[in-house]
Amino acid sequence: MPDEIPPVRQIRAAHTAGTVTVYQAFGPEIAGPAAADGRFPAAFKRDRMTWVKPSFLWLMHRSDWARGAGQERVLALEISRAGFDWALGQGVLSAYTGRVHASKDDWKRELRRSPVRVQWDPERDVRLRPLAWRAVQIGLRGEAVRRYADEWISRITDVTALAEEVRRTGDSALLPVELPYPLDASAAARLGAAAG
Repeated sequence: MPDEIPPVRQIRAAHTAGTVTVYQAFGPEIAGPAAADGRFPAAFKRDRMTWVKPSFLWLMHRSDWARGAGQERVLALEISRAGFDWALGQGVLSAYTGRVHASKDDWKRELRRSPVRVQWDPERDVRLRPLAWRAVQIGLRGEAVRRYADEWISRITDVTALAEEVRRTGDSALLPVELPYPLDASAAARLGAAAG
């Protein structure tokens, strides 16, 4: 039987009862110390927006399989579900959507005040071809970056070798298992997503 097609906007992630795994790509000056120490080094810029991605393959697309400049190392960051849920609850879509926002002015106000932006982009297959459904990206700034870097992270693993092996072999069995993430109705409505 063919795999079931997920809803167009559904958060899928590797997650446990207490953590969610997100991915980021960095240069070695950040990734090396972060993986070694389990926290970001001073070189990590807290004063700008940082984007986390629960989709491994979307990050592979974004970083060109960890071959992009400044994205040569891929990190898997296990963060607390409480932190992830807080971010989703604060999230505002990065683009105006009439079915989510009362008006463009309301959306602009929310966007200015929120420390979290959410964007939906086409998910990718193992050859990085776009799929019919979307993967979420979560942009953190200000208070959200501080919470992420200082409170939410429980483990950082360098998965660059996995990225290279998946790119080389095209073996989807190597991919992290990303399952639907339970999203409460309020956050789902804010983000135009399927509830879990």
